[in-house]
Amino acid sequence: MQIALLPAEIHDVFVGAGLAVAGAVLAHEVRRRDRRDPRLCYLVAGALTGGLLASRLAGWAQHLDPGRNPGLAQQWLSGGRSILSGLAGAYLGVLAAKRLCGYRARSGDLFAPAVAAGMAVGRVGCLLTERPGTPTGTSLGVTLSAADAARFPGTPADTPLHPSFAYEIAFQLVALALLIALRDRITRPDALFTGYLAGYAGFRFAVEFVRGNEVAAAGLTRPQIFLLCCLPLLGWRLRALRAAPQATWAR
Repeated sequence: MQIALLPAEIHDVFVGAGLAVAGAVLAHEVRRRDRRDPRLCYLVAGALTGGLLASRLAGWAQHLDPGRNPGLAQQWLSGGRSILSGLAGAYLGVLAAKRLCGYRARSGDLFAPAVAAGMAVGRVGCLLTERPGTPTGTSLGVTLSAADAARFPGTPADTPLHPSFAYEIAFQLVALALLIALRDRITRPDALFTGYLAGYAGFRFAVEFVRGNEVAAAGLTRPQIFLLCCLPLLGWRLRALRAAPQATWAR
């Protein structure tokens, strides 16, 4: 099936739509759980600020040789953006906002469905404007015209490619359904978000093999190396959850 890619500016439209959807889902969860607190606005601001800064600047130091990296201004205006760095930045931004405003309660249960919903919408922009993925090696997949393939050096035209962003949209929708189904059974506020991050980390590591990102070292892409670096922290969080099973699941 051949698809026609849209102008790159469409990507930002869907990013904005994803943020709007995430905000609506977050507001719904706050009302549903009766967790209204004016300080939650500071947490949202921290997430947006941290996510924006980290996603924009993630590609700045991608080369060990500083001379090969773009200037900060160039990276900010036209450089690539990393969703993984954005998630990490948003997480740190929430932690910083909590410390500044004195909010002590766990908030992962509020943010988890919002993040999954927002990601599902935002990735539609990637699906419509970016390189789909690597060749499938079969007759199944999506193909690009010669003009669209020329936008991405090394991408073959009229060759079935993995629709990697469609895979991720499907993952996010399934994750959202599971989060909604489990949100009243899980009593630890941090368990939902930690579980979501663990699932997404595993999925993202696997889908990188068909996404077509540049291999950086040891046959792995930069997102995969980033995920491996984050593995000890994620493992520590999962171990902390397993250490308190009675507090995790509602009876």
